Amino acid sequence: MKADPAGVLTGAHYLDGDFACGEGAMAAGCRFVGGYPITPSTEVVERISRRFPMIGGTFIQMEDELASMAAVVGASWTGTKALTVTSGPGFSLMMENIGLAAMMETPCVVVDVQRGGPSTGLPTMAGQADMMQARWGSHGDYESIALCPQSPQEAFDLMIDAFNLSELYRVPVMFMMDECVGHMTEKVVIPPAEEIEIVPRKLTSRSVGEYLPYYADRQSVPEFARAGDGYRFHTTGLTHDERGYPVMSAECQEKCVRRLVEKIRSNADAIVRFEEFGTEGAEVVLVAYGIAARVTQMGMEIARKRGLKVGMIRLIVAWPFPEKRIRELAGEIKAFVVPEINYGQMVLEVERCAAGKASTVLVPHGGGGVHDPETIAEEILRAAK
Repeated sequence: MKADPAGVLTGAHYLDGDFACGEGAMAAGCRFVGGYPITPSTEVVERISRRFPMIGGTFIQMEDELASMAAVVGASWTGTKALTVTSGPGFSLMMENIGLAAMMETPCVVVDVQRGGPSTGLPTMAGQADMMQARWGSHGDYESIALCPQSPQEAFDLMIDAFNLSELYRVPVMFMMDECVGHMTEKVVIPPAEEIEIVPRKLTSRSVGEYLPYYADRQSVPEFARAGDGYRFHTTGLTHDERGYPVMSAECQEKCVRRLVEKIRSNADAIVRFEEFGTEGAEVVLVAYGIAARVTQMGMEIARKRGLKVGMIRLIVAWPFPEKRIRELAGEIKAFVVPEINYGQMVLEVERCAAGKASTVLVPHGGGGVHDPETIAEEILRAAK
């Protein structure tokens, strides 16, 4: 279906990434936001809270991040597309209810505008150290989807994708911006509503008496019923059967949790998304995401001018990880070079997939800024030897 024109501010705008993210959410059909102020993400909800009264949305500033995520889960079960926005410390506080959303199969989007950490860290300065938390932050087995925009334009475009993926797979989707992307201001083109494809909530066609909230048949994703539509059903964070009733057994755990995992793993090829250039004939391939990808590309150009054969993969979807392509490239190149604004997170996935066929070199940065492109070029030179 097409986007609701009420939420689409069509035209060319000069927006920072946070504002563009908010516009993307509204264009995607988001009409509920529960959040708590935290730098450097607050501008997302500032933008949304000003526009929501004009488009029929509801914004609630909750008492903390735990309540914010709980409110999002509840709002989503009314059939409303829901969002919360935070940064590192708040992201940590949300993790228990993100796990609840995963177990209850609740479509929603969580924006994390990353900053330097740990703890309070550098509230107004860049970091990329929440990437593993986006995948493994809540306890237990579940699969995650995480997107990484590198510009305000992508903050808009990928936010629509994030909501669409959340609806397709009934999962909380992580939107992993960083402070630089959140606070940089660039041209953002918002298309007309009729050009924006939106995935609606897949509501059940079964009668009230036939509906089972977690019955998936041959599909991996069950149909949805909104609270208030007359369906009487149970949902819980406990291990549950197709009725949503708690069943404390290994057999139920196997059936329940395996489907949570497989609905993403079995569709990974359709979800994975990356940008690739210059890899044919390359001896070294760079892997980067977010703001680090923009700086990495500059380092790549320096290395190319020095005669090095170097290509690049930019992660657009970080989770699921593009392991098939990394494995293919590992058999063709000398080394992967991975610049990250952390001391080594996604590099571990690159190293795992390379499986010793190619060396893996981390170019770390502790946060508070971005890499010097010259530093990246020097690491490419070392890796090529």
